Amino acid sequence: MSFIEDLVPFFFMDPKSREKTGAFSDTIMLKLYQSVSNTTCGSADEEIEGCRDSSAALTLKIVAISAILIASTCGVGIPLVGKKHRFLRTDSNLFLTVKAFAAGVILSTGFVHILPGATSSLTNPCLPKFPWLKFPFAGFIAMMAALATLVVDFVGTQYYERKQEKQSQKDQIDSVDLVSESAIVPVEPKARNEKLFGEEDGGAIHIVGMHAHAAHHRHSHSQEQGACQGNVREHSHGHSHSHSFGGGDEEGGGRHVVVSQVLELGIVSHSLIIGIALGVSESPCTIRPLLVALSFHQFFEGFALGGCISQAQFNSLRSTIMATFFAVTTPLGIAIGILASSSYNPHSPRALVVEGILNSISSGILIYMALVDLIAADFLSKRMSCNTRLQIVSYFALFLGAGLMSLLAIWA
Repeated sequence: MSFIEDLVPFFFMDPKSREKTGAFSDTIMLKLYQSVSNTTCGSADEEIEGCRDSSAALTLKIVAISAILIASTCGVGIPLVGKKHRFLRTDSNLFLTVKAFAAGVILSTGFVHILPGATSSLTNPCLPKFPWLKFPFAGFIAMMAALATLVVDFVGTQYYERKQEKQSQKDQIDSVDLVSESAIVPVEPKARNEKLFGEEDGGAIHIVGMHAHAAHHRHSHSQEQGACQGNVREHSHGHSHSHSFGGGDEEGGGRHVVVSQVLELGIVSHSLIIGIALGVSESPCTIRPLLVALSFHQFFEGFALGGCISQAQFNSLRSTIMATFFAVTTPLGIAIGILASSSYNPHSPRALVVEGILNSISSGILIYMALVDLIAADFLSKRMSCNTRLQIVSYFALFLGAGLMSLLAIWA
């Protein structure tokens, strides 16, 4: 019987039967309490016999802190620093290709690494059969986290777009007022027989601001007619016009702000958990593959996050804070694990439940962000559909990233 089937009889039984089962709620509370107790549960499977070495493990943990910190910093920093260089700007083909690879890494992280781990934690035999083994909590929590991310994505985007629209309207009003004040130029009176704008005599005026505005739009044409328009076109009359696909970063600025913040939340939450798990481990056989896998994983997750931060066009201080927060999370988790290794028991029911729930939430967020805000946003864009070569390379990078990250599940 499922978890729901166990509850149905309780709500539809007659009063006498309900009296006989008056202790039902007490039993539920007792089992829930037992399920989050801190007692040792089973043996530490990952601490392979003959491979437990606290001294060697501590050395590897220190190496892991340094390696992961460097990988995370480089990954998140390249898009932020590289936006000043043409080939690493967020509108370059190279950036889109690497971002597709990173999206594959994040998607694989959610599906292959985090969600199965969450399922394993929440279905561990050490947990009470009711309720943890009666209902697929890991998948359910991941699904609800993905739907909650959709709501946050929608509400946040609407908020920032309205805020941006109000600011744009305010700037336009200020600009019109400035043009109105500066564009009215008094003209000296002409001779009686001369006509100016059909009027004879007197203090006529020239509206000079209109000419600059009209000249700006007169050449604001696309590079070619048809479905695929845009790119940057240089004109011989001394100025250029930039046409971006999908409205450009300015129009999508609000969405980029939301995407960068929600993506960082999903990444940071599971990075802290995996850092603590590495920190409490005393087995070099467990730490070595995790070190390599996490360095690879953090670099490309950082690249995707750095690209989103760059597209959101935050100021330098805010970009630095977000990048730093991402870079130090996993090393911080490892440090916490080292300090708590003597008292923290990762195999207790309490640790299994907390880790399983947090991993489920993280997987839901990352799967949604990878599919919707990273893959769909780029692969369904007009820019991608108008460039067959870019499509092929990006799809190859996407599958390669997902495949390589999935392959790492063999060791970590």
